[in-house]
Amino acid sequence: MIKITNTVFIDESEIEEKFIRSPGSGGQKVNKTESAVQLRFNARACRVLSYAVFMRLQKIAGSRMSKDGVIVLTAHTHRTQEMNRADGLARLVKMIAQACVSPKKRRATKPTKASKKRRLEGKKRTSDIKKSRSRVRTY
Repeated sequence: MIKITNTVFIDESEIEEKFIRSPGSGGQKVNKTESAVQLRFNARACRVLSYAVFMRLQKIAGSRMSKDGVIVLTAHTHRTQEMNRADGLARLVKMIAQACVSPKKRRATKPTKASKKRRLEGKKRTSDIKKSRSRVRTY
């Protein structure tokens, strides 16, 4: 079991791992080892995630989530399979944990009387300064 939050746990069998060859330049060993890891997690089929969490996860995952609701993450920054596996898993856990936090509802507020007064006084002050810059007229 992988702990996401205090209430959300994901079974390790829900995450499919596939080891692939890492892209980019390398040494003599690069064409023989499969050090990069590709993680697949079917978020739509996961019973632990509610619909609201799934929708937030879909927004966070972006192009990494397919139309079927499968998140595909590729980790290839490190040289070893173990470190890439841990990195990919940490990124997936962070993404799901971020989706589990519901956004705070915005409460509409009105400006106070004092703040309205301060704003108008500031505008009046600026207006007076600009008026004093103009040419003095004598009649």
